[in-house]
Amino acid sequence: MEPVMNITKITKPHDRLAKYVAADMEAVNLLIRDRMASKYAPRIPEVTRHLIDAGGKRLRPMLTLASAHICGYEGPYHVHLAATVEFIHTATLLHDDVVDESAQRRGRPTANLLWDNKSSVLVGDYLFSRSFQLMTETGSMDVLRILSDASATIAEGEVLQMTAAQDLATDEDIYLQVVRGKTAALFSAATKVGGVIAGADVSTVQALSDYGDSLGISFQVVDDLLDYDGQSSITGKNIGDDFRERKLTLPVIKAVANADSKEQAFWSRTIEKGSQEDGDLERAISLLQKHGALEATRLDAISWANKAKAALAPLPDHDIKSILYDLATYVVARLK
Repeated sequence: MEPVMNITKITKPHDRLAKYVAADMEAVNLLIRDRMASKYAPRIPEVTRHLIDAGGKRLRPMLTLASAHICGYEGPYHVHLAATVEFIHTATLLHDDVVDESAQRRGRPTANLLWDNKSSVLVGDYLFSRSFQLMTETGSMDVLRILSDASATIAEGEVLQMTAAQDLATDEDIYLQVVRGKTAALFSAATKVGGVIAGADVSTVQALSDYGDSLGISFQVVDDLLDYDGQSSITGKNIGDDFRERKLTLPVIKAVANADSKEQAFWSRTIEKGSQEDGDLERAISLLQKHGALEATRLDAISWANKAKAALAPLPDHDIKSILYDLATYVVARLK
């Protein structure tokens, strides 16, 4: 039976979704705490708890629960799959912070800073292993295939990003491949497995997968744009972090594609060689504005959000369907 509640007064769609699946998420959180325990290695729950307790919207596991609900699922395994998705996400964050040499995440010191790189990598490996244990408990080979494929795609995307991030030859096709790996793959798998565990038909499962893919791409494109065109008080990030970390994101790729020789030399010095000086961020933003890169990136984000909304069309009428539609709108509503 679907939960009955008044969510009409909640304005943000992810908050409405959280309210709708609150009982399931409580079960997910209990399962996560149970499965992140270790009899012999107390460092594992210490590191995991630090990251999980830091907050976050838990959007990915909520999408799994939402997809199962919209397909009429009444069994217990959507909770296992939501926990699986969160474990995979947490593992990738632990590994990412080591690779990026990050010192802060969600306003708190990273695990690799509080403990060490070895702990972050090994605990991340443990969480990946736990996620596969949870997958197998569903008894579904389709679920195992989808989530294992997503895990491989995520790792592949991270390696591709590492090799392409500071190469000015990186174009929009490579960028999209990176984003599909590092972000959209898990969004897509999260929504897809909810439909699969519910026994939905092929067209419904594909619609859910397409929604997650497009939503994830839009989500990442918006994040990349906000790094140059956002407000720190709203985003919680410092403007220009990607520039300082020499990340070749979509706005820069668009500007580089239209740069003259002098501008090419600037991007080569600051991004490829990492030689940055006072005033470089301001010049970078000026070049992005000169070539219309910020506006073009904004339009790309909106286009992907619209694709996500269009993907929902074959799904049955349901309260969650309207929430997912609004969620795609909200992702780009963060832009100016």
